[in-house]
Amino acid sequence: MSEEAEPRESRATAFTTLAAGPDFRHELEVRRSRFITVIRRTGDEESARALVAGLRKEFYDARHHCSAFVLGPDRDIQRSSDDGEPSGTAGIPMLEALIRRETAPGVTDLSDISAVVVRYFGGILLGAGGLVRAYSDSVSSALDLAPLVRSSRLRICSIEVPHSAAGKLENDLRSAGYVMAETGYGADNTVLRIALPDHADELERAAEGLAAMTAGTAVLRRGETEWIDVPF
Repeated sequence: MSEEAEPRESRATAFTTLAAGPDFRHELEVRRSRFITVIRRTGDEESARALVAGLRKEFYDARHHCSAFVLGPDRDIQRSSDDGEPSGTAGIPMLEALIRRETAPGVTDLSDISAVVVRYFGGILLGAGGLVRAYSDSVSSALDLAPLVRSSRLRICSIEVPHSAAGKLENDLRSAGYVMAETGYGADNTVLRIALPDHADELERAAEGLAAMTAGTAVLRRGETEWIDVPF
């Protein structure tokens, strides 16, 4: 019996995505046609396709529900659909608006994101070039306004201290700029958790900083990695 392959760890350590919360919506009008863009954070193909299915029901009388999505830290899943528009005039321009989006100078790392553009035809033909611009601009304009965050792969490290010392140490850690994760409580001790970049030098620096804060009485214990949202 062959052994099941271990899942490959992502090469990426961070990517940009939509902030957690409701779908983001934005509307453009181009020569009487309405282009309603809906952007959702999606972690898999099932949820991306669920967005399209839901909008087909909500906007049941619209002519087109074109879509594009990019998934995974390495952006290795990319799909698009023209949904009845001339081939290459809707889905691909939408997908390119997602994958070519600069989230920082020279950085294109938008992922785990789906975009659907619902079109109500206004009676005026736009032509192939006009459609490409309209669908691309619809997604780009929505991204200009959408709340984006940085999702980073961080190492969750724990620090066990007496309850009486936890409050001060947490304040010191926050003041030093550390990202705090969920705090745990035991009978005698508090377990503070901090999220650190998964690099040996960063972990060593944090251990040294903790030793200085606590006069060597607290120990940094390394745990698993998690993807955590970090605001820009």
